[in-house]
Amino acid sequence: MTPSRKTALTAGILYLLTFISIPTLSLYQQIHLPFYIMGVGPDSPVVLGGILEMLMALACIGTAVVLYPVLKQQNESLALGFVAARVLEAGLIFIGVACLLSVVTLRQTQAGITAIPVSHALVIMYDRIFLISQSFIPAINALLLGTLLYQSKLVPRVLPIIGIFGAFLLMAGDVAVLYGVLDQHDPKTGLTAIPIALWEFSLGVYLVSKGFKTQGN
Repeated sequence: MTPSRKTALTAGILYLLTFISIPTLSLYQQIHLPFYIMGVGPDSPVVLGGILEMLMALACIGTAVVLYPVLKQQNESLALGFVAARVLEAGLIFIGVACLLSVVTLRQTQAGITAIPVSHALVIMYDRIFLISQSFIPAINALLLGTLLYQSKLVPRVLPIIGIFGAFLLMAGDVAVLYGVLDQHDPKTGLTAIPIALWEFSLGVYLVSKGFKTQGN
């Protein structure tokens, strides 16, 4: 296995690992309830969701770091921008997780009814950070990486085209949420993320199974 094939394989695996956080959609349902900190029951679903998100954040950084030596040969500035955006994405994800774990702490310490406004604020903060870290910034990532891969022809051009198209669609959805046209948790809002999810999953599968096109695949 050549070094380039190893790079593609590692990057592909890391891209697929970023989908490890999908279960958080259901794991975080309870913490969005109005009186979560006053309720009873296990906090393990929220804690597990936080762990999955942190693992996903580390995988995000890994994808950029692993791909950087290859991408910089095409455009070093864009490649460095991709690394920086991935690191920023991961950092914001960790902050969002910290918000939810703080709500769990309020519940475990029986902070009481006076802490309900604080818990609501932390959950709202998580939702807004999510909108930036796992929606807007991934769109920027898709534009950066999609442009680099389209120019370099390291993968079939249809993949970065999906990513670039998905980036604009996702950003349009984000703007709609910010202006109140769509609710962040509305299923219609989730539809705007499908092309980006397809792009990242397809890229991961292609890199794992085929590697870079320059390797004669």
